[in-house]
Amino acid sequence: MRPFFPIIYVRGYAMRPSDIAETVATPYMGFNLGSTKVRQDWRGSVIRHIFESPLIRLMKEYGYRDVYQDGRELTGPIDEKSVLIYRYYESADRDLGTEQRLSIVEAATGLKKLIHQLRDQVCGDDTARRADFRVYLVAHSMGGLVCRAFLQNDAVSSPADRRLVDKVFTYATPHNGIELAGANVPAILGLWNMNNFNRGRMAEYLGLPDDAPRVDSLNGRFPVERFFCLVGTNHRDYGIARLAAGEMSDGLVRIENATVRGAPRAFVHRSHSGPYGIVNSEEGYQNLVRFLFGDLCVTGSLDCIRLPLPPSIQRAHEQGRQVRAAYYFEATVAPRGAFMFKLNERRIDTESAVLRRFDELFAPAGTPLEAPRSPVLFSAFLDSRQITVGRTFVFSVDLAVSTTGYTVDGATARRRHIPGEHLFRNTVTVRATPGDDGWNLRYVMADDQWGETRGRMAERDGEDWVIPLQSAKGFAGRLRLKPRRRDGHP
Repeated sequence: MRPFFPIIYVRGYAMRPSDIAETVATPYMGFNLGSTKVRQDWRGSVIRHIFESPLIRLMKEYGYRDVYQDGRELTGPIDEKSVLIYRYYESADRDLGTEQRLSIVEAATGLKKLIHQLRDQVCGDDTARRADFRVYLVAHSMGGLVCRAFLQNDAVSSPADRRLVDKVFTYATPHNGIELAGANVPAILGLWNMNNFNRGRMAEYLGLPDDAPRVDSLNGRFPVERFFCLVGTNHRDYGIARLAAGEMSDGLVRIENATVRGAPRAFVHRSHSGPYGIVNSEEGYQNLVRFLFGDLCVTGSLDCIRLPLPPSIQRAHEQGRQVRAAYYFEATVAPRGAFMFKLNERRIDTESAVLRRFDELFAPAGTPLEAPRSPVLFSAFLDSRQITVGRTFVFSVDLAVSTTGYTVDGATARRRHIPGEHLFRNTVTVRATPGDDGWNLRYVMADDQWGETRGRMAERDGEDWVIPLQSAKGFAGRLRLKPRRRDGHP
Protein backbone atom coordinates (compact mmCIF):
# COMPACT_ATOMS: atom_id res chain seq x y z
CA MET A 1 0.00 0.00 0.00
CA ARG A 2 1.15 3.51 -0.79
CA PRO A 3 1.93 5.74 2.24
CA PHE A 4 -0.14 8.73 3.30
CA PHE A 5 1.44 12.12 3.87
CA PRO A 6 0.21 15.37 5.42
CA ILE A 7 -1.81 17.67 3.14
CA ILE A 8 -1.16 21.41 3.03
CA TYR A 9 -3.94 23.43 1.38
CA VAL A 10 -2.95 26.76 -0.15
CA ARG A 11 -5.91 28.95 -1.04
CA GLY A 12 -6.15 31.37 -3.93
CA TYR A 13 -6.21 35.13 -4.44
CA ALA A 14 -8.14 37.44 -2.14
CA MET A 15 -8.48 40.80 -3.86
CA ARG A 16 -9.99 43.49 -1.61
CA PRO A 17 -9.35 44.02 2.13
CA SER A 18 -12.90 42.80 2.77
CA ASP A 19 -12.07 39.57 0.90
CA ILE A 20 -8.98 39.10 3.05
CA ALA A 21 -10.97 39.69 6.24
CA GLU A 22 -13.54 37.11 5.15
CA THR A 23 -10.77 34.67 4.27
CA VAL A 24 -8.84 34.81 7.52
CA ALA A 25 -12.07 34.65 9.54
CA THR A 26 -12.62 31.06 8.37
CA PRO A 27 -10.70 28.08 9.75
CA TYR A 28 -10.28 26.16 6.49
CA MET A 29 -10.28 28.97 3.89
CA GLY A 30 -12.61 27.24 1.46
CA PHE A 31 -11.34 23.68 1.66
CA ASN A 32 -14.37 22.91 3.83
CA LEU A 33 -16.97 24.21 1.36
CA GLY A 34 -19.38 21.72 -0.15
CA SER A 35 -22.27 21.95 -2.56
CA THR A 36 -25.77 20.57 -3.00
CA LYS A 37 -27.05 20.00 -6.52
CA VAL A 38 -30.02 18.23 -8.05
CA ARG A 39 -30.37 15.59 -10.71
CA GLN A 40 -33.23 13.54 -12.13
CA ASP A 41 -33.42 9.83 -11.35
CA TRP A 42 -34.96 7.02 -13.42
CA ARG A 43 -38.43 7.72 -12.04
CA GLY A 44 -38.30 11.35 -13.13
CA SER A 45 -37.94 12.52 -9.55
CA VAL A 46 -35.51 15.28 -8.64
CA ILE A 47 -33.00 14.13 -6.03
CA ARG A 48 -30.23 15.96 -4.25
CA HIS A 49 -26.55 15.19 -4.54
CA ILE A 50 -24.67 16.48 -1.50
CA PHE A 51 -20.93 16.96 -1.82
CA GLU A 52 -19.73 17.45 1.73
CA SER A 53 -16.41 19.21 0.90
CA PRO A 54 -12.89 17.90 0.23
CA LEU A 55 -11.98 18.27 3.90
CA ILE A 56 -14.90 16.25 5.26
CA ARG A 57 -14.50 13.53 2.64
CA LEU A 58 -10.78 13.17 3.40
CA MET A 59 -11.65 12.83 7.06
CA LYS A 60 -14.47 10.32 6.59
CA GLU A 61 -12.94 8.19 3.84
CA TYR A 62 -9.20 8.35 4.50
CA GLY A 63 -8.92 9.15 8.20
CA TYR A 64 -7.36 12.59 7.91
CA ARG A 65 -7.67 15.12 10.76
CA ASP A 66 -7.26 18.85 11.13
CA VAL A 67 -4.67 20.38 13.46
CA TYR A 68 -6.97 22.52 15.63
CA GLN A 69 -7.78 21.92 19.29
CA ASP A 70 -9.34 24.21 21.91
CA GLY A 71 -9.36 27.08 19.44
CA ARG A 72 -5.66 26.88 18.65
CA GLU A 73 -3.39 25.19 16.15
CA LEU A 74 -1.56 22.21 17.58
CA THR A 75 2.13 22.89 18.13
CA GLY A 76 3.06 19.46 19.43
CA PRO A 77 3.19 16.06 17.71
CA ILE A 78 0.64 15.37 14.99
CA ASP A 79 -0.19 12.41 12.75
CA GLU A 80 0.89 11.88 9.13
CA LYS A 81 -2.78 12.02 8.14
CA SER A 82 -3.16 15.70 8.96
CA VAL A 83 -4.63 18.56 6.92
CA LEU A 84 -3.05 21.98 7.39
CA ILE A 85 -4.28 25.27 5.97
CA TYR A 86 -1.49 27.63 4.99
CA ARG A 87 -2.85 30.91 6.38
CA TYR A 88 -0.52 33.26 4.51
CA TYR A 89 -3.15 36.00 4.24
CA GLU A 90 -3.24 36.64 7.99
CA SER A 91 -0.39 39.15 7.73
CA ALA A 92 -2.60 41.30 5.47
CA ASP A 93 -5.52 41.36 7.90
CA ARG A 94 -6.25 44.32 10.16
CA ASP A 95 -6.90 42.22 13.27
CA LEU A 96 -4.43 39.37 12.85
CA GLY A 97 -1.57 41.07 11.02
CA THR A 98 -0.10 44.35 9.86
CA GLU A 99 -2.34 44.86 6.81
CA GLN A 100 0.70 44.26 4.61
CA ARG A 101 0.26 41.69 1.85
CA LEU A 102 3.00 39.14 1.38
CA SER A 103 4.65 38.99 -2.01
CA ILE A 104 4.53 35.65 -3.80
CA VAL A 105 8.19 35.07 -2.85
CA GLU A 106 7.46 35.88 0.81
CA ALA A 107 4.46 33.54 0.79
CA ALA A 108 6.59 30.80 -0.82
CA THR A 109 9.26 31.29 1.85
CA GLY A 110 6.59 30.95 4.52
CA LEU A 111 5.42 27.72 2.88
CA LYS A 112 8.94 26.34 3.13
CA LYS A 113 9.04 27.15 6.84
CA LEU A 114 5.65 25.50 7.34
CA ILE A 115 6.82 22.29 5.65
CA HIS A 116 9.90 22.10 7.87
CA GLN A 117 7.80 22.82 10.95
CA LEU A 118 5.42 20.08 9.91
CA ARG A 119 8.28 17.61 9.59
CA ASP A 120 9.31 18.41 13.16
CA GLN A 121 5.76 17.89 14.41
CA VAL A 122 5.26 14.59 12.59
CA CYS A 123 8.71 13.05 12.95
CA GLY A 124 10.35 14.65 15.98
CA ASP A 125 13.96 13.48 16.21
CA ASP A 126 13.35 10.11 14.52
CA THR A 127 16.03 10.05 11.82
CA ALA A 128 14.38 7.35 9.70
CA ARG A 129 10.98 9.05 9.75
CA ARG A 130 12.52 12.41 8.88
CA ALA A 131 14.25 10.85 5.89
CA ASP A 132 10.95 9.40 4.62
CA PHE A 133 8.85 12.49 5.38
CA ARG A 134 6.93 14.10 2.51
CA VAL A 135 3.92 16.39 2.09
CA TYR A 136 1.17 16.80 -0.49
CA LEU A 137 0.56 20.35 -1.66
CA VAL A 138 -3.02 21.07 -2.75
CA ALA A 139 -3.70 24.55 -4.08
CA HIS A 140 -6.43 26.64 -5.65
CA SER A 141 -5.80 29.39 -8.19
CA MET A 142 -2.97 31.71 -7.05
CA GLY A 143 -2.10 29.20 -4.34
CA GLY A 144 -0.64 27.04 -7.10
CA LEU A 145 1.71 29.89 -8.03
CA VAL A 146 2.84 30.15 -4.40
CA CYS A 147 3.64 26.42 -4.54
CA ARG A 148 5.50 26.81 -7.82
CA ALA A 149 7.54 29.74 -6.47
CA PHE A 150 8.60 27.51 -3.58
CA LEU A 151 9.47 24.64 -5.92
CA GLN A 152 11.15 26.64 -8.69
CA ASN A 153 12.80 29.74 -7.28
CA ASP A 154 16.36 28.92 -6.24
CA ALA A 155 16.36 31.94 -3.95
CA VAL A 156 13.49 30.39 -1.97
CA SER A 157 14.26 26.65 -1.83
CA SER A 158 17.02 24.12 -2.29
CA PRO A 159 16.76 20.66 -3.89
CA ALA A 160 16.59 19.24 -0.35
CA ASP A 161 13.59 21.45 0.42
CA ARG A 162 11.81 20.35 -2.76
CA ARG A 163 12.37 16.69 -1.99
CA LEU A 164 10.05 17.14 0.97
CA VAL A 165 7.14 17.46 -1.48
CA ASP A 166 5.72 14.20 -2.82
CA LYS A 167 3.00 15.58 -5.14
CA VAL A 168 1.31 18.83 -6.08
CA PHE A 169 -2.34 19.16 -7.12
CA THR A 170 -3.64 22.48 -8.46
CA TYR A 171 -7.23 23.54 -9.06
CA ALA A 172 -7.74 26.28 -11.69
CA THR A 173 -4.28 27.80 -11.30
CA PRO A 174 -3.29 30.41 -13.93
CA HIS A 175 0.04 28.73 -14.68
CA ASN A 176 0.55 30.97 -17.71
CA GLY A 177 -1.03 34.07 -16.25
CA ILE A 178 -4.46 35.67 -16.53
CA GLU A 179 -5.82 37.35 -19.63
CA LEU A 180 -8.77 39.70 -19.50
CA ALA A 181 -10.33 41.04 -22.68
CA GLY A 182 -7.62 39.22 -24.62
CA ALA A 183 -4.64 40.87 -22.87
CA ASN A 184 -2.37 39.70 -20.09
CA VAL A 185 -2.80 41.56 -16.79
CA PRO A 186 -0.40 44.53 -17.09
CA ALA A 187 2.70 44.69 -14.91
CA ILE A 188 1.87 48.24 -13.76
CA LEU A 189 -1.43 47.14 -12.23
CA GLY A 190 -0.14 47.02 -8.65
CA LEU A 191 -3.52 47.59 -7.01
CA TRP A 192 -4.24 44.64 -4.67
CA ASN A 193 -1.22 42.83 -6.22
CA MET A 194 -3.15 42.04 -9.38
CA ASN A 195 0.13 42.15 -11.32
CA ASN A 196 1.01 38.80 -9.73
CA PHE A 197 -0.66 37.36 -12.83
CA ASN A 198 1.46 39.30 -15.31
CA ARG A 199 3.81 36.94 -17.15
CA GLY A 200 6.80 39.22 -16.67
CA ARG A 201 6.26 39.34 -12.91
CA MET A 202 5.58 35.61 -12.86
CA ALA A 203 8.89 34.88 -14.59
CA GLU A 204 10.66 36.76 -11.78
CA TYR A 205 9.12 34.94 -8.84
CA LEU A 206 9.09 31.55 -10.61
CA GLY A 207 12.79 31.77 -11.44
CA LEU A 208 12.26 31.66 -15.20
CA PRO A 209 14.12 33.59 -17.92
CA ASP A 210 12.91 37.18 -18.31
CA ASP A 211 12.19 36.69 -21.99
CA ALA A 212 10.22 33.45 -21.58
CA PRO A 213 7.17 33.69 -23.92
CA ARG A 214 5.24 31.41 -21.58
CA VAL A 215 5.67 30.82 -17.85
CA ASP A 216 4.02 27.39 -17.56
CA SER A 217 7.27 25.42 -17.15
CA LEU A 218 8.61 23.87 -13.95
CA ASN A 219 12.06 24.48 -15.43
CA GLY A 220 13.35 21.08 -14.35
CA ARG A 221 13.01 21.92 -10.65
CA PHE A 222 10.27 19.37 -9.88
CA PRO A 223 9.15 16.19 -11.70
CA VAL A 224 6.23 17.10 -13.96
CA GLU A 225 4.69 13.63 -13.58
CA ARG A 226 4.08 14.45 -9.89
CA PHE A 227 2.35 17.73 -10.63
CA PHE A 228 -1.36 17.58 -11.57
CA CYS A 229 -3.47 20.37 -13.08
CA LEU A 230 -7.26 20.30 -12.84
CA VAL A 231 -8.78 22.64 -15.42
CA GLY A 232 -12.26 24.15 -15.25
CA THR A 233 -14.26 24.69 -18.45
CA ASN A 234 -17.46 26.36 -17.18
CA HIS A 235 -17.18 30.12 -17.66
CA ARG A 236 -20.92 30.78 -17.46
CA ASP A 237 -21.34 30.20 -13.72
CA TYR A 238 -18.63 32.57 -12.51
CA GLY A 239 -18.86 36.25 -11.55
CA ILE A 240 -18.57 39.37 -13.64
CA ALA A 241 -14.95 38.54 -14.55
CA ARG A 242 -16.33 35.92 -16.95
CA LEU A 243 -17.28 38.73 -19.32
CA ALA A 244 -13.62 39.65 -19.70
CA ALA A 245 -12.22 36.11 -19.52
CA GLY A 246 -14.66 34.90 -22.17
CA GLU A 247 -15.32 31.43 -23.47
CA MET A 248 -12.76 28.62 -23.22
CA SER A 249 -12.13 29.53 -19.59
CA ASP A 250 -13.41 28.77 -16.10
CA GLY A 251 -14.69 32.34 -15.87
CA LEU A 252 -11.28 33.73 -14.88
CA VAL A 253 -8.47 31.48 -16.14
CA ARG A 254 -8.36 30.52 -19.79
CA ILE A 255 -8.11 26.78 -20.46
CA GLU A 256 -4.87 27.19 -22.41
CA ASN A 257 -3.25 28.92 -19.39
CA ALA A 258 -4.34 26.49 -16.66
CA THR A 259 -1.75 23.73 -17.07
CA VAL A 260 1.95 23.14 -16.52
CA ARG A 261 3.81 22.04 -19.62
CA GLY A 262 4.16 18.25 -19.72
CA ALA A 263 2.20 17.65 -16.51
CA PRO A 264 -0.85 15.37 -16.29
CA ARG A 265 -4.12 17.23 -16.38
CA ALA A 266 -7.88 16.72 -16.43
CA PHE A 267 -10.74 18.91 -17.64
CA VAL A 268 -14.02 19.21 -15.73
CA HIS A 269 -17.08 21.35 -16.41
CA ARG A 270 -16.73 23.54 -13.34
CA SER A 271 -16.18 27.26 -12.81
CA HIS A 272 -13.27 28.97 -11.06
CA SER A 273 -15.12 29.15 -7.73
CA GLY A 274 -18.60 29.69 -6.31
CA PRO A 275 -21.57 27.29 -6.09
CA TYR A 276 -20.43 25.53 -9.27
CA GLY A 277 -16.77 25.86 -8.33
CA ILE A 278 -14.00 23.41 -9.10
CA VAL A 279 -12.78 22.91 -5.50
CA ASN A 280 -16.17 22.12 -3.97
CA SER A 281 -17.05 19.51 -6.57
CA GLU A 282 -17.23 15.74 -6.78
CA GLU A 283 -15.12 15.86 -9.95
CA GLY A 284 -12.40 17.81 -8.17
CA TYR A 285 -12.36 15.49 -5.18
CA GLN A 286 -12.25 12.28 -7.21
CA ASN A 287 -9.32 13.55 -9.27
CA LEU A 288 -7.57 14.73 -6.10
CA VAL A 289 -7.71 11.46 -4.15
CA ARG A 290 -6.85 9.30 -7.14
CA PHE A 291 -3.82 11.43 -7.94
CA LEU A 292 -2.61 11.57 -4.33
CA PHE A 293 -3.33 8.00 -3.28
CA GLY A 294 -3.80 6.02 -6.49
CA ASP A 295 -1.37 3.43 -7.80
CA LEU A 296 -2.07 3.49 -11.55
CA CYS A 297 -1.84 6.23 -14.17
CA VAL A 298 -3.17 5.64 -17.69
CA THR A 299 -2.39 8.19 -20.39
CA GLY A 300 -4.49 8.02 -23.53
CA SER A 301 -3.65 9.46 -26.94
CA LEU A 302 -5.08 8.98 -30.42
CA ASP A 303 -3.14 8.06 -33.54
CA CYS A 304 -5.01 9.04 -36.71
CA ILE A 305 -4.49 6.68 -39.64
CA ARG A 306 -7.27 7.79 -41.98
CA LEU A 307 -9.59 10.81 -41.84
CA PRO A 308 -12.21 10.39 -44.58
CA LEU A 309 -13.89 13.24 -46.43
CA PRO A 310 -17.62 13.43 -47.18
CA PRO A 311 -18.36 12.34 -50.79
CA SER A 312 -18.88 15.88 -52.09
CA ILE A 313 -15.68 17.16 -50.46
CA GLN A 314 -13.79 14.08 -51.68
CA ARG A 315 -14.89 14.82 -55.26
CA ALA A 316 -13.67 18.40 -54.94
CA HIS A 317 -10.33 17.10 -53.65
CA GLU A 318 -10.02 14.67 -56.59
CA GLN A 319 -10.71 17.55 -58.97
CA GLY A 320 -7.60 19.28 -57.66
CA ARG A 321 -9.36 21.90 -55.58
CA GLN A 322 -7.74 22.98 -52.31
CA VAL A 323 -9.48 21.34 -49.35
CA ARG A 324 -8.66 22.33 -45.74
CA ALA A 325 -10.07 21.00 -42.47
CA ALA A 326 -9.45 20.84 -38.73
CA TYR A 327 -10.71 18.21 -36.30
CA TYR A 328 -12.15 18.00 -32.82
CA PHE A 329 -11.24 15.11 -30.51
CA GLU A 330 -13.55 14.56 -27.55
CA ALA A 331 -12.84 12.23 -24.63
CA THR A 332 -14.84 11.69 -21.45
CA VAL A 333 -13.32 9.29 -18.90
CA ALA A 334 -15.07 7.69 -15.92
CA PRO A 335 -14.17 4.73 -13.68
CA ARG A 336 -16.49 1.79 -13.17
CA GLY A 337 -19.26 2.62 -10.71
CA ALA A 338 -19.22 6.39 -11.27
CA PHE A 339 -22.68 7.95 -11.54
CA MET A 340 -22.17 11.53 -10.39
CA PHE A 341 -18.80 12.49 -11.83
CA LYS A 342 -16.34 12.21 -14.70
CA LEU A 343 -12.59 12.17 -14.19
CA ASN A 344 -12.04 13.98 -17.48
CA GLU A 345 -14.46 15.71 -19.82
CA ARG A 346 -13.12 17.23 -23.03
CA ARG A 347 -16.11 18.16 -25.17
CA ILE A 348 -17.01 20.54 -27.95
CA ASP A 349 -19.95 22.01 -26.03
CA THR A 350 -17.67 22.97 -23.12
CA GLU A 351 -15.05 24.47 -25.47
CA SER A 352 -12.48 21.97 -24.19
CA ALA A 353 -12.15 19.44 -27.04
CA VAL A 354 -8.68 18.94 -28.50
CA LEU A 355 -8.32 20.76 -31.83
CA ARG A 356 -5.86 19.73 -34.54
CA ARG A 357 -5.43 20.88 -38.12
CA PHE A 358 -5.07 18.19 -40.77
CA ASP A 359 -1.50 19.30 -41.43
CA GLU A 360 -0.66 18.75 -37.75
CA LEU A 361 -1.96 15.18 -37.86
CA PHE A 362 -0.38 14.17 -41.16
CA ALA A 363 2.86 15.52 -42.57
CA PRO A 364 2.13 16.92 -46.04
CA ALA A 365 4.62 16.09 -48.77
CA GLY A 366 7.63 18.40 -48.77
CA THR A 367 7.05 19.84 -45.27
CA PRO A 368 9.57 19.57 -42.41
CA LEU A 369 7.04 18.26 -39.87
CA GLU A 370 9.06 15.70 -37.91
CA ALA A 371 6.16 13.82 -36.36
CA PRO A 372 2.36 14.09 -36.27
CA ARG A 373 0.88 15.82 -33.24
CA SER A 374 -1.22 12.92 -32.03
CA PRO A 375 -3.64 14.44 -29.52
CA VAL A 376 -3.16 13.45 -25.87
CA LEU A 377 -6.71 12.91 -24.67
CA PHE A 378 -6.41 12.24 -20.94
CA SER A 379 -4.37 11.24 -17.93
CA ALA A 380 -6.50 9.10 -15.63
CA PHE A 381 -5.36 8.14 -12.14
CA LEU A 382 -6.89 5.05 -10.55
CA ASP A 383 -6.67 3.50 -7.09
CA SER A 384 -6.74 -0.26 -6.50
CA ARG A 385 -8.21 0.38 -3.06
CA GLN A 386 -11.42 1.47 -4.76
CA ILE A 387 -11.82 -1.79 -6.72
CA THR A 388 -14.75 -3.68 -5.25
CA VAL A 389 -14.65 -6.77 -7.51
CA GLY A 390 -11.47 -8.70 -8.34
CA ARG A 391 -8.25 -6.82 -9.10
CA THR A 392 -9.04 -5.36 -12.51
CA PHE A 393 -9.17 -1.61 -13.13
CA VAL A 394 -12.18 -0.80 -15.32
CA PHE A 395 -12.90 2.57 -16.89
CA SER A 396 -14.69 3.93 -19.94
CA VAL A 397 -13.60 6.40 -22.59
CA ASP A 398 -16.42 8.09 -24.51
CA LEU A 399 -14.50 8.99 -27.65
CA ALA A 400 -15.59 11.11 -30.61
CA VAL A 401 -13.88 12.59 -33.67
CA SER A 402 -15.53 15.26 -35.80
CA THR A 403 -14.60 18.15 -38.04
CA THR A 404 -14.90 21.89 -37.57
CA GLY A 405 -16.05 22.04 -41.19
CA TYR A 406 -14.33 22.14 -44.57
CA THR A 407 -13.11 24.91 -46.82
CA VAL A 408 -12.84 24.42 -50.57
CA ASP A 409 -10.56 26.89 -52.36
CA GLY A 410 -10.71 29.09 -49.27
CA ALA A 411 -14.51 29.22 -49.04
CA THR A 412 -16.41 27.51 -46.23
CA ALA A 413 -18.55 24.67 -47.54
CA ARG A 414 -21.53 25.58 -45.35
CA ARG A 415 -24.21 23.87 -47.42
CA ARG A 416 -22.30 20.60 -47.20
CA HIS A 417 -21.86 20.69 -43.42
CA ILE A 418 -24.10 18.43 -41.31
CA PRO A 419 -24.15 19.67 -37.68
CA GLY A 420 -23.41 16.97 -35.11
CA GLU A 421 -21.98 14.53 -37.65
CA HIS A 422 -19.05 12.45 -36.40
CA LEU A 423 -16.31 10.63 -38.26
CA PHE A 424 -16.10 8.25 -35.29
CA ARG A 425 -17.97 7.86 -32.03
CA ASN A 426 -18.04 5.02 -29.51
CA THR A 427 -17.54 4.25 -25.85
CA VAL A 428 -14.49 2.12 -25.20
CA THR A 429 -14.55 0.08 -21.99
CA VAL A 430 -11.01 -0.73 -20.84
CA ARG A 431 -10.13 -3.52 -18.41
CA ALA A 432 -6.55 -3.37 -17.09
CA THR A 433 -5.37 -6.29 -14.96
CA PRO A 434 -1.89 -6.34 -13.38
CA GLY A 435 0.19 -9.48 -13.88
CA ASP A 436 3.63 -10.81 -13.06
CA ASP A 437 4.98 -9.68 -16.43
CA GLY A 438 3.16 -6.34 -16.72
CA TRP A 439 -0.39 -5.54 -17.74
CA ASN A 440 -3.21 -7.39 -19.42
CA LEU A 441 -5.49 -4.95 -21.27
CA ARG A 442 -8.79 -5.90 -22.80
CA TYR A 443 -11.41 -3.66 -24.38
CA VAL A 444 -15.04 -3.59 -25.47
CA MET A 445 -16.73 -1.22 -27.88
CA ALA A 446 -19.59 -0.58 -25.50
CA ASP A 447 -21.90 1.03 -28.05
CA ASP A 448 -21.95 -2.33 -29.83
CA GLN A 449 -21.55 -4.83 -26.94
CA TRP A 450 -22.19 -4.91 -23.22
CA GLY A 451 -19.34 -3.18 -21.41
CA GLU A 452 -19.18 -5.84 -18.68
CA THR A 453 -18.04 -8.55 -21.09
CA ARG A 454 -14.35 -9.51 -21.21
CA GLY A 455 -13.91 -8.19 -24.73
CA ARG A 456 -10.79 -8.45 -26.88
CA MET A 457 -7.14 -8.26 -25.99
CA ALA A 458 -5.51 -4.95 -26.90
CA GLU A 459 -2.38 -5.04 -29.04
CA ARG A 460 1.10 -4.44 -27.65
CA ASP A 461 3.29 -1.73 -29.16
CA GLY A 462 6.42 -1.55 -27.04
CA GLU A 463 5.34 -0.35 -23.59
CA ASP A 464 2.01 0.90 -24.96
CA TRP A 465 -1.26 -0.91 -25.56
CA VAL A 466 -3.18 -0.10 -28.72
CA ILE A 467 -6.90 -0.40 -29.44
CA PRO A 468 -7.89 -0.20 -33.13
CA LEU A 469 -10.69 2.22 -34.00
CA GLN A 470 -12.69 2.36 -37.20
CA SER A 471 -16.04 3.51 -38.52
CA ALA A 472 -18.23 2.70 -41.50
CA LYS A 473 -17.40 6.13 -42.94
CA GLY A 474 -13.78 5.11 -43.35
CA PHE A 475 -12.20 6.59 -40.23
CA ALA A 476 -9.26 4.56 -38.91
CA GLY A 477 -7.15 5.23 -35.86
CA ARG A 478 -5.67 3.78 -32.70
CA LEU A 479 -6.38 4.61 -29.08
CA ARG A 480 -2.93 4.37 -27.51
CA LEU A 481 -2.85 3.63 -23.78
CA LYS A 482 0.22 3.89 -21.58
CA PRO A 483 -0.39 2.32 -18.14
CA ARG A 484 2.14 3.10 -15.41
CA ARG A 485 2.31 2.00 -11.83
CA ARG A 486 2.87 4.97 -9.54
CA ASP A 487 6.16 3.50 -8.29
CA GLY A 488 7.59 4.06 -11.78
CA HIS A 489 7.46 0.45 -12.98
CA PRO A 490 5.52 -0.46 -16.16
